[in-house]
Amino acid sequence: MQPSSFPNVTVLDHPLVRHKLTRLRQVETSTAGFRRLTREISLLMAYEATRDMKLEDVEIETPLEPMTGQLLSGKKLCFVSILRAGNGILDGMLDLVPAARVGHLGLYRDPATLEPVEYYIKLPEDMGERLCIVVDPMLATGHSAAAAVTKLKQAGARQIVFVCLLSVPEGLRAFTAAHPDVKVVTAAIDRELDDHGYIRPGLGDAGDRLFGTK
Repeated sequence: MQPSSFPNVTVLDHPLVRHKLTRLRQVETSTAGFRRLTREISLLMAYEATRDMKLEDVEIETPLEPMTGQLLSGKKLCFVSILRAGNGILDGMLDLVPAARVGHLGLYRDPATLEPVEYYIKLPEDMGERLCIVVDPMLATGHSAAAAVTKLKQAGARQIVFVCLLSVPEGLRAFTAAHPDVKVVTAAIDRELDDHGYIRPGLGDAGDRLFGTK
């Protein structure tokens, strides 16, 4: 874990994450390779995103003797994917926690204003009783991420973590100003946004690279 200059932001600097992220950024990485690497990185990031989940003691029998073990307590977990690119991270997270509930939130960024526009939302019940992990590959302007978290809070979510592959200082400032109570887990903080709202050096359009579109 690498400390960040932003409150509540954790940058993962594990050698495997750095290695896979570098491969992910390369322009020659194929669609299949991009999907695989995104899935692998997201699985590693899930460990940090779920670090604060509550446990409870349970009495069990091993093949040799009784013991006190620990299991996750209460209503557990919900992943919320910001469509469409968030699904690339969602797959890896579900590999680790296949029983988690899943929500989807459709947002797109207006190319003129760079503001988020909502077109779809479907969430599990009892959001207030779950750790809600929001996934989207990029935290660029921060507006879509902040809008997504606002929607989740309106639906009752109280424990929220935002997970992304890449972020930039501009987006982190906007997001943490809107939601100072929400933890952010990212694999890297890149240099800046360009005039079109793209992260530099970045990795291109994550949705297009995941799904082979332009």
